[in-house]
Amino acid sequence: METLDTTTRRPPAAGRVRLRWWITVPAVLLCLLLLLVLAVRLGPLRGLGDLFGEETRDRSGPALLTSIQNMSRYEGAVGTYQIVVDLEKDAKFLPDALRGARTLYVGAGSVSAYVDLGRTGPKNVTVDEDRTTVTLRLPRARLGAPALDPERSYAVSKQRGLLDRLGDLFSDNPADERAVHRLAARRIGEAARESGLTARAEKNTTSMLEGLLRSLGFRTVSVVYA
Repeated sequence: METLDTTTRRPPAAGRVRLRWWITVPAVLLCLLLLLVLAVRLGPLRGLGDLFGEETRDRSGPALLTSIQNMSRYEGAVGTYQIVVDLEKDAKFLPDALRGARTLYVGAGSVSAYVDLGRTGPKNVTVDEDRTTVTLRLPRARLGAPALDPERSYAVSKQRGLLDRLGDLFSDNPADERAVHRLAARRIGEAARESGLTARAEKNTTSMLEGLLRSLGFRTVSVVYA
């Protein structure tokens, strides 16, 4: 006696139709989008490209003057430096793919060396009776604050973990690079201290003062840094 199988089976064609529907619709939409882009750029709809073009507007307010400082320093030398900063932050007991950040940054900036002539008073200037010899006692040259050049500084790569990326979604400043900028400025300042920039500033300041005082009639000019 034969047993009849009454189980309802879905026709195999239905599965193929549903699979084909999920693939066909996105493919058709993608093709239409590509055709629209080509028509806007190369075809008869080229003029419509201006409707979807990117426009930049500067809505910044006017600059506010916060302070004015009289300068009495002579910048005798300026050094230009470039540093590659590789800053990595890891979390304990968590893999880098989950929590961590690494930034490769090229920082370019300059440091000036100056002599503060405003600290020089009458007691620091000695002139002989014939007014042919003068001696100046000046403070040692100092280094100014490193100044990063935004035109020549850039981030090469940024790697962040999943939790860091999610945190950027709720951050007011997700692309905050202040830590990298501070590290680059500190490294440039260290390089300036090791490059003999202050000695060059004192030498140039001495040459400037000798030329100025000799034009005033002094034959012997002596500059002493203390």
